[in-house]
Amino acid sequence: MRKFLLGLFFLCTTSVMWGQDSQQEKLEKRKAEIQQEILANEKLLQTVKKKEKSAVNVIILQSNKIKLKEKLIQTTEKQTKILSNDMYINQMKINKLNRELVILKEDYAKMIVKSYKSRSEQSRAMFLLSSENFLQAYKRAQYMKQYTSYRKMQGEEIKSKTDELLGFNERLNIQKAAKKKLLAENTKEKLSLEKEKKEQLKLVNSIKKDKKKITAEIKRKQQESRAIDRQIDRLIREAIAEANRKAASENAKANPNAPVAAYTSSRIILTAESKILADNFRANRGKLPWPVEKGFVSLGFGDQPHPVYPSLVIHNSGVEITTEQGANARAVFGGEVTSVIVLSPVNKAVMIQHGDCFTVYQNLSSVFVSKGEKVNIKQSLGKIRTNGEGKTILKFTISQNTTYNNPASWLYNM
Repeated sequence: MRKFLLGLFFLCTTSVMWGQDSQQEKLEKRKAEIQQEILANEKLLQTVKKKEKSAVNVIILQSNKIKLKEKLIQTTEKQTKILSNDMYINQMKINKLNRELVILKEDYAKMIVKSYKSRSEQSRAMFLLSSENFLQAYKRAQYMKQYTSYRKMQGEEIKSKTDELLGFNERLNIQKAAKKKLLAENTKEKLSLEKEKKEQLKLVNSIKKDKKKITAEIKRKQQESRAIDRQIDRLIREAIAEANRKAASENAKANPNAPVAAYTSSRIILTAESKILADNFRANRGKLPWPVEKGFVSLGFGDQPHPVYPSLVIHNSGVEITTEQGANARAVFGGEVTSVIVLSPVNKAVMIQHGDCFTVYQNLSSVFVSKGEKVNIKQSLGKIRTNGEGKTILKFTISQNTTYNNPASWLYNM
């Protein structure tokens, strides 16, 4: 019973180790992604530092870099923890194998001594001839055969367990080296993070004298942003009303005697076709590709403190993604272009319908699609505008009917 319980325990620990290996692979992949984001952010930061007259945007970029480094440190710490657990299980297996080998070797040594004492052919012959009858002689012969076989099996088991022990020791040594490397990486990243925070604090202090001017500029931009949101809200409602009018018309043609349903501008009445698209879109929540090939979130969703002046609350109906100059916006899912919006002479937007959901891509200098066009996932929609300060920022929003959602819950690894 004790052996059975021990076997069950080590079977469970082995399955845990397999799961931990899988987790390690995922964390290593995520760490590589974060490192790529940090490199892309650093490239953008250096570009902005050369062109930016105000330190505010440099601080925003630096804030994102700090967040990425914090994510990297957290990921490395998770890896270290999993590795430590795996090493603990391996050490337990090594201890168990060592105990088993001690017992096996002791038993084997006793057998060798016993075999040595009765090693002569004469002794074996006398053992058989001294039998009282044929049956006893047969049993003694079988015993001698089984004894020899058992001794051989024990020797093979000792060799097998010794090889297994060497394998576990080798793996443990590799894990110790990997853990040492992870701890060194973490220490390096923490020092780098402290340096980034000190540099940011220095920049924040350097612009305190311009607080009134910067605050006024932020408020002006917020007013512009809210005006654009109202314009897009109106277009979404118009798209909903138009979709419901079409659905009502098709229903009337199919069922002339059916009562005419009142259509609304706040919620789409899904047809069989649009319901499939809506269900597919929602099924991919958390797995949608980013609306740019490379970039990072420079302003998150909802009400939040300004990265430089925390007392100043700013609102964002979507997310702002800073990317490389010359980058294109791309569709996060297949759908139909319901509007190409001219927000200003230099700012255009594309709105795509996915059943009862809408995605909007703002701050485009040129547009590659037209109203009514069906688009595919990752299809280029337009070129993202680079402003006079050298920033290339896409504002991206997702709404279900007229309710804005946080894109972070829809896009992969945001």
